[in-house]
Amino acid sequence: MDFVERLLAVMERKVDPNWPRFTGGFVRKDRLHVHLEQEWEVYVRDFPVMVGRAYVQCPIAAVRRELAENLYEEETGGLHAGRPHPELFLEYPRGLGFDLTRFDHVTLLPAAAAYRAFLDDATQRRGWSVAAAIVTLFVEGTPHERALFDPKAEPRPEPPLEQHPLVVHYGLPLASLALTKAHRGVEIEHGAVLDAMREAVRTWKDYRDDVAILCGLSRSAA
Repeated sequence: MDFVERLLAVMERKVDPNWPRFTGGFVRKDRLHVHLEQEWEVYVRDFPVMVGRAYVQCPIAAVRRELAENLYEEETGGLHAGRPHPELFLEYPRGLGFDLTRFDHVTLLPAAAAYRAFLDDATQRRGWSVAAAIVTLFVEGTPHERALFDPKAEPRPEPPLEQHPLVVHYGLPLASLALTKAHRGVEIEHGAVLDAMREAVRTWKDYRDDVAILCGLSRSAA
């Protein structure tokens, strides 16, 4: 099995069994803020910083240019979104009528803190190749990455914005989906990268389980 195939196999394990219940409207609206706050504190607010960590470590000019473009868009929105992506994320809770001051002091759940600790370690202390793989593939990637290489593979679902779960089940205004719209618009050490990707899956799944429990959903099957 070649390196790309092993990477895709890891990404295909990035499945949150609780996610259909989130997207199906089974979380009470007064608990939905938990999901958004944890996402914000775990990675959304600092995602441009994580991309920057990969950039400053990278010795390959062509890869640095790709990372620089990613960093510029995440930090400023200057290429597509028009605003920094973390700011656009806050349009979700704002559109749902949540108190945005909650996002100033978020206490991470134990598994969320462990996942964030992994992200910090992977982007700062395991070399540029691991940092780049985690920020460009794992964090914002989905189990559908194979479709980028195989036209027969199932692509990432992109239903009309009017069918977005936050719109359908919680009344989020379409104007608050700017980040969703922006995301739709826009030789390495293989062993270390694969180990980091597998650890990313494990810590991410534990984090998502903790969020689901606090949102009133039972723990998913392993």
